[in-house]
Amino acid sequence: MTQRLGFGVFLAPHHPIGEHPTLQFQRDLELAQWLDELHYDEFWVGEHHSAGWETIASPEMFLVAAAERTKRIKLGTGVVSIPYHHPFNVAQRIVMLDHLSHGRAMLGVGPGALPSDAVMLGIDPMTQRDRMDEGLGVIIRLLTQDEPFSHKGSWFELNNAALQIRPLQEKIPIAVASTISPSGMKTAGKYGAGVLSVASYSEEGLMALPTQWNFGETSAKEYGNTIDRANWRIVMPFHLAESKEQAMREVAAGLQRWQNEYIVGILGTPKRPTFPDGYEAAKRMSEYGGAIFGTPEDALERIAQLQKLSGGFGTILSFAHDWATRPQMMRSYELLARYVMPRCQGLIKPIEASAARVTANKEALMEKAGGAILKAIRDYNAVHPRQK
Repeated sequence: MTQRLGFGVFLAPHHPIGEHPTLQFQRDLELAQWLDELHYDEFWVGEHHSAGWETIASPEMFLVAAAERTKRIKLGTGVVSIPYHHPFNVAQRIVMLDHLSHGRAMLGVGPGALPSDAVMLGIDPMTQRDRMDEGLGVIIRLLTQDEPFSHKGSWFELNNAALQIRPLQEKIPIAVASTISPSGMKTAGKYGAGVLSVASYSEEGLMALPTQWNFGETSAKEYGNTIDRANWRIVMPFHLAESKEQAMREVAAGLQRWQNEYIVGILGTPKRPTFPDGYEAAKRMSEYGGAIFGTPEDALERIAQLQKLSGGFGTILSFAHDWATRPQMMRSYELLARYVMPRCQGLIKPIEASAARVTANKEALMEKAGGAILKAIRDYNAVHPRQK
């Protein structure tokens, strides 16, 4: 039996400036609850401290609130920027989340995505990847070792340190953020961790997918570890509707605003032009594969293409966005859950097989049913003969 494809949502979040932040947080919590009701497998939440659009500063605090509103969905930090924190605190906070969520915590880690965050905290962006690597190694030791240990690192120290509370899960899932460079994959391989490919929707990210896993496997062998494609998660924007045209029309204005105001206007992301027309941008993203806009059937086709392109992965994460209206977005998540997830997870195949078996034998079955009815009538009449 092949592994079922997992489904989740990756909430950076990316919200346009202008909404009341308290209400915005509540909307994101409502999303977590909706996804739980729809049987999504995972919900990942990011950490950011500047630039206005990504306003969740503590994914662990947010996810504890989400844990109180949900029952089964796994809750991941997507991601904790390790250079911004003492690794001991990262370890103990994820353990707390694990207990308060009754064993549903996942630890996603990265070096930090926004240079404005690092500079504000007095961290040289050139040091972030090395700090993340060193910090992750210590975090894993804290989560898995019973005996205290000391560590004098390049940017933090531990003296005879051990966690006084162990995780509720036997092993908390850990995933490393990966973009286009080999860095994230190599770190994942070094520690035998999972991978969060967060840049798959860009043209560069898609082009890198076929070779990305090799970096992780090579690194894993170098350090005596193994990595499993089942723990590879790929992030991709979705928006589903009754037709492809409708889906692209619904996201057009929001997609244009996201690109022009945030990606280009605020972040100044290199090689990312402004979108003069949102619909044309949505159409182009859909054509080159950087987004899944369309019907559930379109989504199934595109997911199969991604599996072939990458060589196989375990979970696909829908990139949460505000490109369409709230009812349209919630409907999109529902369409994915009702018609895409069960196909990818093999839940519809036995139902169809049963229907096909009955269809193939319907004449004989109906003949037997009719014969049974006639027999019942004859048997009754034999016991209860009609009075003349």
